[in-house]
Amino acid sequence: MDKKFSTACERNREPILAVLRPLLAESKRALEIGSGTGQHAVYFAAQLPHLQWQTSDLPHNHASILAWQQEARLPNVLPPLALDVASGEWPRGPYDAVFSANTCHIMAWREVQAMFAGIGRVLCPGGLACVYGPFNFGGRFTSASNAQFDAALKMQAPHMGIRDFEAVNALAAEQGMTLLADHAMPANNRLLIWRTGAD
Repeated sequence: MDKKFSTACERNREPILAVLRPLLAESKRALEIGSGTGQHAVYFAAQLPHLQWQTSDLPHNHASILAWQQEARLPNVLPPLALDVASGEWPRGPYDAVFSANTCHIMAWREVQAMFAGIGRVLCPGGLACVYGPFNFGGRFTSASNAQFDAALKMQAPHMGIRDFEAVNALAAEQGMTLLADHAMPANNRLLIWRTGAD
């Protein structure tokens, strides 16, 4: 069966939506980077019907994203684009918002750098970048469980690992984005919000 299920997506979707709903109230087009199973896309699109939600991921994840979309039958969620953040071939913007969940610690650091460069290119002036996941602060883990998770990631692949907030925030600043909010989320995650062209 193509349709895959993520317990983490099911668990975190409501807290994420609570943050996104007021932020995206005036937005019209959003790009999701790393749509994964496709669960977030259909949930957020159903709850934010004014917003056109563009999914994207590497091609091997498209079947599950399409399966969720076909079941949901929502007019405002679009089929996935093939997006390798490091390729330089990004969809045409501008987008009012970009959302990405649990990608920074899976990607290699050069891919994280490429992702923020791409976000900077496709966001419209005043657009929002919303990135969810675990982050370190001051070079330290925020919990013992995050330290264990980081060790497990590095055993899986050396390029993986929880990123330092300060390093990621610097990438956003290089693209003219200013930190708007840092929301503490369940399971020792954060939802970081940047705005382009903010003072």
